[in-house]
Amino acid sequence: MKLPRSIAGWTIAVFGVLALVMGAVGLLWPEAQLRMLGLEVPQTRAVGDHTGTFLLASSMAAFNMGVYYLLATVTEWRVFYRFTVVFRLVTFTVFTIAVLADIAPGRFFGVAAWEGLGAVATAVGLRLDARRGASGGTDVTPADAGPSGDVGDAGAAPADAVR
Repeated sequence: MKLPRSIAGWTIAVFGVLALVMGAVGLLWPEAQLRMLGLEVPQTRAVGDHTGTFLLASSMAAFNMGVYYLLATVTEWRVFYRFTVVFRLVTFTVFTIAVLADIAPGRFFGVAAWEGLGAVATAVGLRLDARRGASGGTDVTPADAGPSGDVGDAGAAPADAVR
């Protein structure tokens, strides 16, 4: 796999690897995943308790999301980077509200914080990459190339700034 070529790319790669790993942990060792989230792991589950099914589905989604993020990193798909900033902030908000409303345990706020900090890190990386591109000292020129290599929007690094 190619290494990321930008600051924002590194933030996406780190999140992708962690999503992939955490998804794999949830698939292979669901009890550990529940404990990390601060959720109870009873000895037996009641009839109709579909916690395992839900954990299987969410772990598979996390695993797949990790693959998507790593694919975006390899292709330096900056439109995707910007998209993740917005939706990771939405995720931060929803997860924080879940903790504050006692829907999720307090320890779950760590997941919210990870999402929020990751969104901010990617936004800052996009901004720094755009400034480096504007000064002419970067390899971020094909920044908006999608998986097919097409330039999606403006195609110039200054357009990559988070607005």
